Amino acid sequence: MRPLSEFPRHEAARITTLFTDIDDTLTTDGRLPAAAYAALERLADSGIEVVPVTGRPAGWCDMIARFWPVAGVIGENGAFYFAFDRRARRMRRVHHATEAERAAARAGLERIRARVLAEVPGALVSADQPFRAHDLAIDFSEDVPPLEPAAVARIVAIFEEEGATARVSSIHVNGWFGSWDKLTMSRRFAAEVLGRDLDAERERMLFCGDSPNDVPMFRFFPHACGVANLRDFAGRLEAEPSWIAAARGAAGFVEIAEHLLAARRG
Repeated sequence: MRPLSEFPRHEAARITTLFTDIDDTLTTDGRLPAAAYAALERLADSGIEVVPVTGRPAGWCDMIARFWPVAGVIGENGAFYFAFDRRARRMRRVHHATEAERAAARAGLERIRARVLAEVPGALVSADQPFRAHDLAIDFSEDVPPLEPAAVARIVAIFEEEGATARVSSIHVNGWFGSWDKLTMSRRFAAEVLGRDLDAERERMLFCGDSPNDVPMFRFFPHACGVANLRDFAGRLEAEPSWIAAARGAAGFVEIAEHLLAARRG
């Protein structure tokens, strides 16, 4: 990972689409600062399409797609996308899994929930679980005292022992039965909402994130960026972004946004 300041301005000026994680990338200590939200607005006003790509639940994503200055939002680690057509006043909701597939997965997720709570002291089901459509989120750091890495690894192992996919964010372990991830649904969103070919145009797109569940995006995008707290996962990432901001969390996102906006002005 090279310092963001070394990201060439002529390359940064070509960025037309920004995919971004939310927790600990747009936020700091669980809050969305005014500066980060203002950066979203400035990016959108400059013509850069902004798409949050998050592990957060469907209920949150519906609000984000409707109220934030974004082109849409990808949620539950790629399980769906929501995009609000402001002219037509219509929300477009596209899910990877059918309702029948989601119903079939619920028993397995309930079995995992029971095992995690019985086998991993201190872990809790995430407070946002009632608003989820596809996955199970286990809280290891948001509303509980942070668990040791070994405990987080045990949560992941339980998901995998039950045949589920598991991904670790900065606050949750998310697990689901299905083949999707953040990159899979980003590719679909780009084609169906933006009319863009993600593979052909990836050098004109950027992703910024902060944790291991962002690895598919870091690996794919030549100009992926991390905020500084990504360094907390040093040695535990299968792929790293090309660039990293000097600041953590929301301040790091603002730093990335300002670099893109300055390049476009130049």
